[in-house]
Amino acid sequence: MKNLRKFIAIALSLVMALGMMMLVTGCGGSSEEAAEPEEQAEESAADPVAECAKLIEAIQVQERTEDTDAQCEAAKAAYDALTDEQKEENEDVFDYFGRDTGDASKDDPLNGDEIGENELLVVSFGTSFNDSRAADIGGIEKALQEAYPDWSVRRAFTAQIIINHVAVDNGVKNLVVQPTHLMHGAEYDELKGAVDEYAEKFESVEIAEPLLGEVGADASAINEDKAAAAEALVAEAVKVSDYDTLDAAKEDGTAFVFMGHGTSHEANVTYDQMQTQMDKLGYENVFVGTVEGNPPDTALPEVKKAVEEKGYTKIILRPMMVVAGDHANNDMAGDWGDALANGGEFEVEGAKEPTDIGKGFGKDNVSSQIEGMGRIADIQKMYVEHTGAVIK
Repeated sequence: MKNLRKFIAIALSLVMALGMMMLVTGCGGSSEEAAEPEEQAEESAADPVAECAKLIEAIQVQERTEDTDAQCEAAKAAYDALTDEQKEENEDVFDYFGRDTGDASKDDPLNGDEIGENELLVVSFGTSFNDSRAADIGGIEKALQEAYPDWSVRRAFTAQIIINHVAVDNGVKNLVVQPTHLMHGAEYDELKGAVDEYAEKFESVEIAEPLLGEVGADASAINEDKAAAAEALVAEAVKVSDYDTLDAAKEDGTAFVFMGHGTSHEANVTYDQMQTQMDKLGYENVFVGTVEGNPPDTALPEVKKAVEEKGYTKIILRPMMVVAGDHANNDMAGDWGDALANGGEFEVEGAKEPTDIGKGFGKDNVSSQIEGMGRIADIQKMYVEHTGAVIK
């Protein structure tokens, strides 16, 4: 899978200073990696396509600096200066600026001072897909605000969460942090570390559980959170499909494949636990895979093999992710040749050869539901309960 496209959309940094939130979708390069103006001008004159690609690469998934805004403006100006033919011929690279990420006006970023003494900070990984951010992240935030009207709900993202500006400067005394993360993974660890640095600034600080709760020792260690999430996810997937029930889909030869992100963090056993939970619930035509193929048994070659061995001839793909972002829109359901639903090759980390999930099924028999878990009412309820467990 092309590394450039793989990371191109989910470079989100958030700085909330004195109640003003600044959301950065992908623009986050460091000054050391940017070319000098004179060098940029020379290269641009020689090859505008190569220069534009270089400028875009410099603002991906990196820490925000004082040069970030200028770098982003330079990259956008270089893209705008290209001809339509140049943009079309290099669509894979210039999709950064060329893609439609939805209507940003639908989103409520939850800016604002006058927080009061009690703040409920909802922390997410984020996405540059505006519609998904509004429906998935926004859905959770709104459910929390409705459930806890005496608390001021504010938004932050894992990357560069500046708690000092979010809460300390606003005189918050009691801080509750609700991660919208799926599990106790790397992002959760990063969040906890950031919160711990500021704990003494408040009278009380609590971090609520992520969606799936405690990890557990092995694949058999499932809990009530995983059971509730599995039931909610499958019910919604069936509801959105053309089938009345999961059994009806099974009888028609259709399998549901829920795609997680995957991680090298020790919490990756969570994906195996979710498969265990699906099996325990009797969901015979439900399979859990990961885009990254980690843990190994969730890699696409293994998922494809399991689906075929049970005789299913159709696949419905849906993200097992809180937000339907870049992975869901592109890797799973995009128009790219290597997108799962396109029946094209999909390179799986650790696999010797690319795996074509559509092979043997046909492109017409592989469909996708581009919806994150955050917009499901029963999932929102779980976050509300997790928050309630730590509110004093």
